[in-house]
Amino acid sequence: MTEDVTDPPGEGILCADCFQDRGLRHMARWIESEEATCPNCGVLSKNLLTREQLLWLSDMFFEKGSAIATDYGGAPAIVFNDLQTGSLTPDAHLAADVELLQRTLSVGFFHYGPRLWMIGYITPLEELQDEKLRACAIARIIKAYPKVTLTNEEFYRVRKAPKTPTDPREYDAPPEGCYGSGRLDGPNFPVLYGSQDAEICVHEARFMAGDELYIATLRPARPLTLIDLSAILEEDCTEFESLDLAVLMLFLAHSHSYPISREIAAAISARGFDGLIYPSFFSVLQTGGNPFETVYGLSTRRFGSAQDYEQSKVIGNLALFGRPIEQGIVDVVGINRLTIGQVKYRLVFGPVTY
Repeated sequence: MTEDVTDPPGEGILCADCFQDRGLRHMARWIESEEATCPNCGVLSKNLLTREQLLWLSDMFFEKGSAIATDYGGAPAIVFNDLQTGSLTPDAHLAADVELLQRTLSVGFFHYGPRLWMIGYITPLEELQDEKLRACAIARIIKAYPKVTLTNEEFYRVRKAPKTPTDPREYDAPPEGCYGSGRLDGPNFPVLYGSQDAEICVHEARFMAGDELYIATLRPARPLTLIDLSAILEEDCTEFESLDLAVLMLFLAHSHSYPISREIAAAISARGFDGLIYPSFFSVLQTGGNPFETVYGLSTRRFGSAQDYEQSKVIGNLALFGRPIEQGIVDVVGINRLTIGQVKYRLVFGPVTY
């Protein structure tokens, strides 16, 4: 596998065979180059890495590869920079690689003590978890996030083995008794989930190769008014007070967050909206981006100049309240059989001991 990394200017200074740890060596081989002799180990190699590529490799293996997820958010256990000396104590093979990288790149790898906002200590997020404060926090969300209108935009809904695949009603929200356990739907509150990204539809429903799948292409029959919770808010506050980060962490969390997100959906519906756009839980798998990226502990979502970059990491899903196909506010404009023909994984190796 060749990693899609832009080949920066500069000479190769280490090759994949310089590394003893098999995971680090495997990832180094993603990067291919013109065959040449490695200046470090003398091997004739097609996997010579420049300084910039070694920094990328270090970031992927040590930072992303050591990431620890918390109930909300998460942080790497290892980071590196050129301001501190190394302090890791990994196994012998990785210790040799750490020393080689530190000497070659003039950096130090060390255990990271994250700022607490990175692991969910954000005031609005804490308010959402407190049942006494939740209603006020939800009202603030509804006021802060942009309202958008969906007109002619097409989106998708995928079903597994519907009884009558050609019947448009099969692609509406689930029937009575088949909802209430999802991120936004609840008892007596059906929701039609969809996305403008067909692969995300497959991810969200945990479909697998071999499943009998059908995909419907949907389009609004009239303008739909939504609240876009996938947008990046412009805020004048620290990360610890950020509503933007609180909502992002909420929707990228596991099922323990569902009672909160269901209350948000119900409150938006009560205010007359047709639905909402929300960050897909599988955004990270689809885009490969780190939604909680930082620079010296500061969230890059707070940098106005990086807004497009940050927005590209998050894929917005659609949630429409009720049964919009039955209600005639959404049309089914196409139905196709869907086959999962190929799945590709980008596997990130990381250290076991450090």
